[in-house]
Amino acid sequence: MTVNSVGIVGAGQMGNGIAHVFALAGFDVKLTDISDDALKAAVALIDRNLDRQVGKGAIDAAEKSAAMQRISTTPVLTELGQSDLIIEAATERETIKQAIFEDLVPHLKPETILTSNTSSISITRLASRTDRPEKFMGFHFMNPVPIMQLVELIRGIATDEPTFRACQDVVKKLGKTSTASEDFPAFIVNRILMPMINEAIYTLYEGVGSVQSIDTSLKLGANHPMGPLELADFIGLDTCLAIMNVLHDGLADTKYRPCPLLTKYVEAGWLGRKSQRGFYDYRGEVPVPTR
Repeated sequence: MTVNSVGIVGAGQMGNGIAHVFALAGFDVKLTDISDDALKAAVALIDRNLDRQVGKGAIDAAEKSAAMQRISTTPVLTELGQSDLIIEAATERETIKQAIFEDLVPHLKPETILTSNTSSISITRLASRTDRPEKFMGFHFMNPVPIMQLVELIRGIATDEPTFRACQDVVKKLGKTSTASEDFPAFIVNRILMPMINEAIYTLYEGVGSVQSIDTSLKLGANHPMGPLELADFIGLDTCLAIMNVLHDGLADTKYRPCPLLTKYVEAGWLGRKSQRGFYDYRGEVPVPTR
């Protein structure tokens, strides 16, 4: 299985980053989204991020130009059907992902590999709704995609070895490192990371420490580059809650119960950086803790 062309579903934070790294690595990229504005914004953001890399000397102007020429966009999902590899990077809701795959399947080449960038949803269950569970995998990038070096590869129960090896080879061509995870709720990174963030929120909820003291403690006491509440805001509190719910529902263990304060923030629409308020308020020049 040789992958030369990649279709990416979703032009949001993850989708545009995935398009960026694939185009820079020499793959032909077709990006789709239900919103024309999102597609235009994604291409503009990729252009700016590549400019930043040129400015730092990581790439040259010719490499940037070639990468931009490899990216095309379309609002029509089915136009991705002739891609060698498809990566779904839509909203983290299973019903939406299932609908995307059901619409795509009739238009795919027999050899096309289907993957999802989901951070927590069952790969086996998603694969079962397609005509090719043996050619279906989890292809989970970390955020921000151009910077983070890890890709989690998740095999569903039916995923065959050639599909897994082909995806491993793609990750190598991107200049990133892959880890293999079995298909259990939240896989490896989020299985460990999200309960830590949830516990930090419980620490805030119970009054053990303030936002500032919790984040400072983990940055200086555990040498984390970012405090857990700052990181939650960066990821998106709605995403954190969704993953905790997947862990709680999928593993039926009370240690994964989402903190009520996390639920309250999401109910308020305080989702972190993307909504300008979360555990910090980002509407001024400097982020200010909200508790």
